[in-house]
Amino acid sequence: MSVPGATGIDEPSRRPDEIRAVPVRHPGRWVATALILLFAASLIRSVATNKHIEWHVVGQFLFDQRVLEGVVVTLELTAVAMAVGVVLGVVLAITRLSPNPLVSGASWLYIWFFRGTPVLVQLLFWFNISAIYPRISLGLPFVGVEFLHGSANTVITSFVAAVLGLGLNEGAYMAEIVRAGIISVGEGQTDAAQSLGMSRLQIMRRIVLPQAMRVIIPPTGNETISMLKTTSLVIVIALTPPELLGAAQNIYSVNFKPIQLLIVASIWYLAMTSVLYFGQYYLERYYARGAARELALTPLQRVRMGLLSFRHSEVP
Repeated sequence: MSVPGATGIDEPSRRPDEIRAVPVRHPGRWVATALILLFAASLIRSVATNKHIEWHVVGQFLFDQRVLEGVVVTLELTAVAMAVGVVLGVVLAITRLSPNPLVSGASWLYIWFFRGTPVLVQLLFWFNISAIYPRISLGLPFVGVEFLHGSANTVITSFVAAVLGLGLNEGAYMAEIVRAGIISVGEGQTDAAQSLGMSRLQIMRRIVLPQAMRVIIPPTGNETISMLKTTSLVIVIALTPPELLGAAQNIYSVNFKPIQLLIVASIWYLAMTSVLYFGQYYLERYYARGAARELALTPLQRVRMGLLSFRHSEVP
């Protein structure tokens, strides 16, 4: 009678040419995991026990009225600037693909200029526009018809300057994102729509853009998150009322607690970007329908399935 081996298979029954599966060991992964955990624990301990951070000051100003007002201004500035950038980006992308060389050239020139100059320079330019244009007027050129006119300091307030600087710059980047989405749609669908008598605008609105959204949404979400953080640059033009970083600076310029107030601002930026990450994930999932046979499970669905499997395993 044979004695079973360590693997539960009788040794005499093993064929000489049989391949035995041996699990691959990864000692490097365990070492890297241990080092990361050690570093993380050391960092958390250092931050938590550092007396000079003064966490009670952070908690004191985390929900301060001035900080909360700065959060609201940051969200308003992000929403308005992104709205300007998205609308302008769609228009620029469509004109960039126009068969008219003058129209496409003008769009290319705009994108080239605003992508080639820093957004901080553009913010300062719009804030000081009254130095070269003391009076602002909008109307029909060469005929003397004006729809809007007034002093540049009155028309271009600090908030308007911030929206122009951020929105016009964002429009150049959104134009390239939208253009990439448009050209990702097969030309055969455009040809088929033209054969049905649809106009170029109808094809773009009903055929191309709905399909291009799957390509446009992910980088647009990234641009929105980046825009929320970029609003901190408007601190250089003394926005009134101030955005989040400006509100934090106004506070620590009085109580001389810069690190604590910067931690407060960082916590709020992390909270807002986390909400945007969450929204971007589900928006991408929505527009990914039809691109794959089966959508991946959401984090909530994975947690729910894990709980259900755990309960079933407990049942005898």
